[in-house]
Amino acid sequence: MKKYLFLVVFCLFLLSCDKKNKVESAVTAIPLEVKVERFDKIFFETPPQDLEKVKKEFPFFFPPRNDNSVWLNKMQDPLWRELYTEVQKKYSDFGPVKVELESLFKHIKYYFPKTKTPKVITVISEMDYKNKAIYADSLVVISLELYLGKDHKFYQFPNYLKQNFEERQIAPDVVSSFSERQIPPVLDKNLLSQMIYYGKQLYLKDLLLPDYTDAEKMGYTPEQITWCQENESYMWRYFIEKEMLYSNDQKLISRFINPAPFSKFYLEIDNESPGQVGAWIGWQMVRSYMKNNEVPIADLLKTNTKEIFVKSKYKPKK
Repeated sequence: MKKYLFLVVFCLFLLSCDKKNKVESAVTAIPLEVKVERFDKIFFETPPQDLEKVKKEFPFFFPPRNDNSVWLNKMQDPLWRELYTEVQKKYSDFGPVKVELESLFKHIKYYFPKTKTPKVITVISEMDYKNKAIYADSLVVISLELYLGKDHKFYQFPNYLKQNFEERQIAPDVVSSFSERQIPPVLDKNLLSQMIYYGKQLYLKDLLLPDYTDAEKMGYTPEQITWCQENESYMWRYFIEKEMLYSNDQKLISRFINPAPFSKFYLEIDNESPGQVGAWIGWQMVRSYMKNNEVPIADLLKTNTKEIFVKSKYKPKK
């Protein structure tokens, strides 16, 4: 009997590998080239007297309410110029990132054929860590000052934020922004709906970033992924016993969904846990749903919380 089960599992594994290989071959064959414009270089290397030329070429970066003195001061401010110098040290060659983005956009084109390939524009912005990369139809805007490496001297942020200020996080951040345009907003305010919403977002990363680790997709360290795996059953039991899944208490979102240094079970394990464990469990639910239900990705993104929860047959690993 054991031998038979082993053969069944082995055959399923081979079929899965064959399917993935066919997908990746089809993705690779998609003709696509990403156009990158280094607005960060153009802006800081333009002579002040030529500012109007830059404004004409990139009008969306220059709000009408700001007069030219704002931009001229920024061009010449020593702190901004030092930041520009640091960005150029790190990204004098944007080629490796471009290769990653081309792979990402090919995967997007495969799974979402009607999506236009956007132009990538790099900028140096105001260190807005909530908008590191923005996917907006025909444009992807990447704030390079937030990808200098977690230990960079300029960063005065908590460690749970800084750990994602790495080059390797550019593509996952682009997918996070892209997913907001693809996944319908959550109408229900309960914890389960939020968990599955972010689970869909993370599942998109499974498809669009197949060469990235779970830690990179989640924005965790490898140790934080291990902690979630080892405590999955305990966390799930906690949510069930505390009747949290269908609760509309918005404090649960900050406790278990939003980025944070740790999750708030109000137990001794809190300091050991990473933030966003609710999103991580939602990801496992969506993975389980897709394993048990063959549906196109576009349909998954529209499927409601209850259907995913019931049909996922989710059971945490013990």
